[in-house]
Amino acid sequence: MNLPLFIAQRLIRERRQGTSFSRPINVIAVAGIAVGLAVMLLAVSILTGFKKQITDKITGFGSHIQIVNFDSNISYETSPITTNLEFLPALRKLPGIRHIQVFGLKAGIIKTETDIQGVVLKGIGPDFDWSFFQSCLVDGTIFTVSDSSSTNSVVISKKLSSLLRLKTGDSFAMHFIQDPPRMRKFTITGIYETSLEEFDRIYVFCDIHHIKRLNGWKDDEVSGFEIFIDDFARLDQMTMAVRDMTGYRLMPDEPKVKVTNIRMRYPQIFDWLGFQDMNVLVIIVLMLVVAGFNMVSGLIILILEKTNMIGVLKALGTEDKTIRKIFLHQAAWLIFKGLLWGNITGIGLALLQLHTGLITLDPSSYYIRSVPVNIDIVHILLLNAGTMAAIILVLLVPAQLISRITPVKAIRYD
Repeated sequence: MNLPLFIAQRLIRERRQGTSFSRPINVIAVAGIAVGLAVMLLAVSILTGFKKQITDKITGFGSHIQIVNFDSNISYETSPITTNLEFLPALRKLPGIRHIQVFGLKAGIIKTETDIQGVVLKGIGPDFDWSFFQSCLVDGTIFTVSDSSSTNSVVISKKLSSLLRLKTGDSFAMHFIQDPPRMRKFTITGIYETSLEEFDRIYVFCDIHHIKRLNGWKDDEVSGFEIFIDDFARLDQMTMAVRDMTGYRLMPDEPKVKVTNIRMRYPQIFDWLGFQDMNVLVIIVLMLVVAGFNMVSGLIILILEKTNMIGVLKALGTEDKTIRKIFLHQAAWLIFKGLLWGNITGIGLALLQLHTGLITLDPSSYYIRSVPVNIDIVHILLLNAGTMAAIILVLLVPAQLISRITPVKAIRYD
């Protein structure tokens, strides 16, 4: 028979029946663990959800990795590269790469009868992946691009449609400052909204044939290639792999390209997202301290309450190690109850927010309209295991009080 476990079960049953004055203290300890775990679960799920949604939106606009001309500057008037690069077939087969598409950029000015707005025309080809923008479409439809003919259809953002007072089906003129100046007329087929105001207020999507003709490029010339990968966590590794495949070209007649990733192009956004990790770390540490303090207090009360029992067990020859196990078994039971209620509360609130979007945010400040939630079973298991391990480790200190209790004084203790 496992004596410590047997005695611990009897004491737990006694406490359930309400015959122990330590019961309210234990309830507080359980509540402290439950609240602490629930807060940690919500903090981690909201942080990871926030980072995931913002990252997905930014990469939806600019892809994970880009290949552009080495001579291209930071403006939107880029130097073209050819689509007949020798490394492209092998690059498409590289493990970890999900999709590769061409793009073209051209800055211009939209002019209506009453408004004027500077934008960037982003040309797309038949290989463009519309999945992200289809999920963000609020009105109209996307357009189809073919190799044989061009279309005057465009997709603009809700921000631009509001600024220029345009809607689906409307046409507008776009002027390009070059020598000689040029103008194109486009028709709106769809309106999207991502809440990323920095992007929504400048990007208009069109057929890449317009970019080629406006810039005087050949049919096989584009601004660059956008590469989407399977796992954002491997962004740096995949960037290096793409660089290795493109090679370092030194001959004058060889096309020179450079490889950049989304983190390099928008470091301020990803630095801001990185700062959020510290906030969650502080919350986790504080919650563990509170939960640990509650459990230490609860264990000390348990020991004081059963001082007579400890004296009797010592008088019968029971070792200190065995008596400590009795109280650690009780503490483990209380921790389990706290973790159970903490999981129910934390995951329940996370699911409620995930399915209802009950708590909203200002998209101009946070880039999203409601508090995002990402429920990951790995994070849940790690938080539960870490919380239990940390609290049990802390409880080893007050458990040492048992060795200082002498049988004679303990039996007389009242």
